[in-house]
Amino acid sequence: MAPSPVSTQDCIDMLGRLVAYDTTSALSNLALIEDVREQLAALGVEVRLTHNTAGDKANLWATIGPADRGGIVLSGHTDVVPVAGQDWTSDPFTMVERDGLLYGRGTSDMKAFIAIALAYAGEMVTRDLKIPIHFAFSYDEEIGCLGVSGLIQDIAANLPLPRAVIVGEPTEMQLIGGNKGSRSFTAIVRGVPGHSSEPDRGANAIIGASRLVAFLDDYQQELRANADPDCPFDPPYTTFDIGLINGGTAANIIPGECRVTWGFRMLPTDDSDAIEARVRAHAAEHIDPWMKKIAPEAGVEIIRRNEVPPLIPDTDSPAEQIIRHLTGLNQSGVVAYGTEAGHFQQAGIPGVIFGPGSIKQAHQPDEFIAISQIDQCRRFMGDLIAWAERG
Repeated sequence: MAPSPVSTQDCIDMLGRLVAYDTTSALSNLALIEDVREQLAALGVEVRLTHNTAGDKANLWATIGPADRGGIVLSGHTDVVPVAGQDWTSDPFTMVERDGLLYGRGTSDMKAFIAIALAYAGEMVTRDLKIPIHFAFSYDEEIGCLGVSGLIQDIAANLPLPRAVIVGEPTEMQLIGGNKGSRSFTAIVRGVPGHSSEPDRGANAIIGASRLVAFLDDYQQELRANADPDCPFDPPYTTFDIGLINGGTAANIIPGECRVTWGFRMLPTDDSDAIEARVRAHAAEHIDPWMKKIAPEAGVEIIRRNEVPPLIPDTDSPAEQIIRHLTGLNQSGVVAYGTEAGHFQQAGIPGVIFGPGSIKQAHQPDEFIAISQIDQCRRFMGDLIAWAERG
């Protein structure tokens, strides 16, 4: 096979260009998306955008190769997590190299995969692809995979269904065929305020919230004790997370409201509805009656904030078979973190997680990716293009 005309430095330069955009989830990603759109337009590649309701964020979809058939999707999210409160040794949005490592927010999670795909766009255009290669770059993955749903809906309604998707999250170029899903919630515990000297005249919302938190912990221990030792996930059971709690106004006032942000990350084999129902039932049977004795308007309201479906492992899927064929990898693993792959799978598009960098660097100060990982992914991209050309 002839050497690729795209160099590792080309990919590094593109990564630095993308890192320079502060696409923290709380901000717009439109400047980055417009840059990518202009790059592709210069190559004659048409782009489709799907926006959020506010119009300040967008997903990007593009096809290189025949547009009348589904091909291979290269999927990545453009948003990054915040840097506030983290101790960085250099500007997180100015990529720098030190000892073979590239530092900057998003280098590993996951602008490197997007950068490598873009660096190869010109090469893809010049090749006679029999199988199209699609770009799917989303917004708001980091806050619950919110953006990709609109992109997938547009695909399903208007375009040929792709045969497979490669979600380029950092896996150190190892094949990952499954990930846990997640549901997140806000529990609003409403009590009855009053003077702290007369606790029986009020309903303490913080105590109500603490009873919910204690139940979640008890439920967690139950799931841990009953875990299947042969389960490939680490940890091998559905896990609960309790991330935020806020309530009360003063030390001498019975708190009238307390909010708990919580969720769970479920195994693909677990019944998410049953888990959620059990928590709701506990609140209704064991917390509400105590609070409603004081006032009928008191009690617990549980609001589901979002859901990320799991990627159900399927070793025979076209997505896994393509990666195995091109890389020689014989085994696929699973991960506990969530990705957009489950959304694609639910839409009938088989997926894998496969990309450069380490998840251990994701969300960390001084996030980095090794140049060797860039080079490995670059070589894979060249092999994918050659495969798509052969058809």
